[in-house]
Amino acid sequence: MAVRDDCKYAQTHEWFHPDGGLVTLGITQFAADELTDVTYVELPEVGKELEAGASFGEIESVKATSELYTAVAGKVAEINARLADEPELVNTDPQGDGWMVKVEVSDLAPLEKLMDAAAYEKMIAE
Repeated sequence: MAVRDDCKYAQTHEWFHPDGGLVTLGITQFAADELTDVTYVELPEVGKELEAGASFGEIESVKATSELYTAVAGKVAEINARLADEPELVNTDPQGDGWMVKVEVSDLAPLEKLMDAAAYEKMIAE
């Protein structure tokens, strides 16, 4: 399972990739594998203000419906519109084409509290 070194990871299995003032996020391969076949992803509208630690949407699979959480606060700059018609991208490429939202942030400090790739890999191996 590929865990990208250039991302930070939450205990709730979301990944965060900072790029300047934008943070792209989605769920990890581990989470996608646990959910099995993703059938629907509910994402916020562009322009919505997100609060750190709050839910920003839901993901549904044949197994369960789960909340999606963000560790950063900011305004939704972009959503992955492809997921409306191709939710399976979350299963096949969760840290690539299956990304969910891009958030415009002014403070990247909350990312420092998250796990790096090595710590996340250790957590999911336990």
